[in-house]
Amino acid sequence: MTDPRLDLIRSHTRPFAVPGLEPIRLYQADELTPLWTATESDLADRQLAPPFWAFAWAGGQGLARFLLEHPATVAGKRVLDLASGSGLVAIAAVLAGAAQVTANDIDPTCEAAIALNAELNDVRIDFTGGDLLGGASPESDVVLAGDVFYEQQMAQRFHAFLLDCRRAGAAVFAGDPGRAYVPAGLELAAEYAVPTSLEIENAAVKTARVLRY
Repeated sequence: MTDPRLDLIRSHTRPFAVPGLEPIRLYQADELTPLWTATESDLADRQLAPPFWAFAWAGGQGLARFLLEHPATVAGKRVLDLASGSGLVAIAAVLAGAAQVTANDIDPTCEAAIALNAELNDVRIDFTGGDLLGGASPESDVVLAGDVFYEQQMAQRFHAFLLDCRRAGAAVFAGDPGRAYVPAGLELAAEYAVPTSLEIENAAVKTARVLRY
């Protein structure tokens, strides 16, 4: 039996390169609303999250570029990519030489999207679903999180978890394009101008900052 989520992604997105990250290709959508409607219809589930996995978000693009430019950040290490979405950051971590990469997202459709995108880029990525934020710090050397500070309550939960990861000894980096609830006091590791889709952002180019805990 085929997975309807795989069929949905293949039918309503198309693979093309992420600008500025041309070695990486993702199954991406041209428009958000038609895909959201198709997602609800094809999967017969009105409670599904919006298909954010179908776009290369600005914070994730910044993190991916940082990893490819600074491969020593993850080379030979165990990496966890939180709120992975399309798997863009996880893919970049593998290409930068990480020994093992696990992607996490609460949206179950992300597992299918990440599997397809990993295959497209000829990389291996493990996936773990569900909410990790209330649990113990993972056994990872590096923890990455792109575009997670968009809503106040979730930003606080992510920040607390990322702080716990840092205290447990992991290197922690967040990618953020100036969301309202980005925590203060983080170290600026890099900054990039990245192209974005007006379907999900308010500007065609955003400044993505890579922040180090």
